Amino acid sequence: MVSVNNLSLYFGGQDIFKDISFMVNKGDKIGLTGKNGAGKSTLLKVLAKDLTPNRGNVSVPNGLIVGFLRQDLEFEDGRTVLEEAQTAFEFLNDVETRMNDANKKLTERTDYESEAYLDIINEFNELEERFRMAGGNDTAAEINQVLSGLGFTQYDFERQTTEFSGGWRMRIELAKILLMKPDLLLLDEPTNHLDIESIMWLERWLKNYSGAVVLVSHDRLFLDASTNRTIEVAFSSINDYKASFTKYLTLREDRVLKQIQAKKNQDKFIEETKVLINKFRAKKNKAAFAQTLIKKLERLEIIQIEQEDVARMQFRFPPAPHSGKISLKIDEASKSFNDLKVLDKVNLEIVKGDKIAFVGKNGEGKSTLAKMIVNEIEFDGDIELGHQVKMGYYAQNQAEFLDENLTVLETIEQAATEDTSARVRSILGSFLFSNDEVKKKVKVLSGGERARVALCKLLLEPYNLLIMDEPTNHLDITSKELLKKALAKYDGSLIVVSHDREFLQGLTEKVYEFKSQNIKEYIGDIDTFLDEKDLENFKQLESSQKEQKNTKQDKSGVQLSYANQKARKKKIKKLQNRVSKLEQEIENLDKLQMQIDADLAIPEKFKELSQKDGFFAEYEKNQQKLQKLEAEWEKAAVQLEAIK
Repeated sequence: MVSVNNLSLYFGGQDIFKDISFMVNKGDKIGLTGKNGAGKSTLLKVLAKDLTPNRGNVSVPNGLIVGFLRQDLEFEDGRTVLEEAQTAFEFLNDVETRMNDANKKLTERTDYESEAYLDIINEFNELEERFRMAGGNDTAAEINQVLSGLGFTQYDFERQTTEFSGGWRMRIELAKILLMKPDLLLLDEPTNHLDIESIMWLERWLKNYSGAVVLVSHDRLFLDASTNRTIEVAFSSINDYKASFTKYLTLREDRVLKQIQAKKNQDKFIEETKVLINKFRAKKNKAAFAQTLIKKLERLEIIQIEQEDVARMQFRFPPAPHSGKISLKIDEASKSFNDLKVLDKVNLEIVKGDKIAFVGKNGEGKSTLAKMIVNEIEFDGDIELGHQVKMGYYAQNQAEFLDENLTVLETIEQAATEDTSARVRSILGSFLFSNDEVKKKVKVLSGGERARVALCKLLLEPYNLLIMDEPTNHLDITSKELLKKALAKYDGSLIVVSHDREFLQGLTEKVYEFKSQNIKEYIGDIDTFLDEKDLENFKQLESSQKEQKNTKQDKSGVQLSYANQKARKKKIKKLQNRVSKLEQEIENLDKLQMQIDADLAIPEKFKELSQKDGFFAEYEKNQQKLQKLEAEWEKAAVQLEAIK
């Protein structure tokens, strides 16, 4: 579908990409991975033709529809959420307008027998058929499904887009792009503004999407659920793996180990050959042989070991100052925005050392309560800090509060205390800002780099209560892991607002769900919360099904016959056999492809295999067969689950 050919891009003499090439095929679900600033978002812009490379090209077929969710979108005002979503159907909207024009002409004309009147009827019928075939009658249902999946209520549909925050407007833009059903979907951090339920819905949507996807995300679970291929961006180059993120980590490790061993063997061969050359080059009767060895070395392709960008943050939070037993007490706290009540008489007590998570749909009041605690907004009720409690706050948009005209060094120097001023450069170094990087202006930093500066500021003073609102937004996977470790070791009280399931796993001992203007406590981490939610939803579903079943039996008095039960068991058995057979075929083919991937990493075998006629065509055919088998397995598994 899309071909990137020997592409190079540089800014101010610094290489972003150097001679990279890869293909995006139909059905590919590609996750771009790499540290902040590696060029992932830049690569999306190149694919979208927002940026022109210095060398090489991006080949895109004529008529290919591309949908691109950017991080820096410009919003248009003046429409409701529903009207904004309807703009995604540009072709259908045009056909519908022409249908309405034709219909209006028919109602206004009275020359029913004329040829012109018949032409209008034919035009209307043709447009109506085209509208129907393109799914024009289904758009309302599709809009409802996508908007609801992304967290909008029916009430929200008629609200002006200007009434929503930037995060919710990003959701509207995402909804429009999904409704377009483009051939190529480019998503830059799509989960940054989504809650857990919406992320899970988006995972399911992408899994069933037939087009190609290239996405940037630092949510490992989301990547695993949504991708089947990983492209690593590092050191101005790329490494392409036909696997989802977690599998890529294993494959990468295996490949590097094989490369290291092959490199050792090659180095040994080179050393031994040089010894022979030095031994024979001065002897007349052996000089020709020495020259042959020299040419052999010159033609030898030196094995390169894949580099890994191992630079990572190294930090820990300062020890929490001594404080009383109670860190925070909230009593009957309420908050309304005009006529909209967000929180109603919330009660909460946090004991020293508690680590808790705030979760729930966006708009339910998580960030609002955080702002109430730090006294950033007015509210009703009482919020009281404990004895000698010193509070640190990391806002969801903390990076936006940085002065863009200051350098990284100036930003931290201004925030440093008397105790930390002498260690500013050392602290910055632990956040990957060293040498000339500390002289960069804040305005030229990427989103992840700004987030690191904001985190760095938080470490300049010791706190015994930390409130962190979406701290993982824009952080790469490695930085998120290190932040999580630092928070796990932190000995103060912690409130973290997050939708990142992996980040929350094992980090907190309590979860508070925000729903219907109040909060509900769950003891345990995010996995415990999700398990309990599934159980509750299942009970509700089961109860609903029982009521429907009882009602149906009361009306008809007919129960499932023996013949129907027998047919159902037969169908279940057939589907179980089908699923097992597909699983075995997938496993065998996957092992074969993995072995070929491993062989291709060895130069000698790569040369041998690549010279075989039709090798690469057969390899690609197997990849397509594997995707087809996986799709068949998923369909059969869903049918089996449904009939059970």
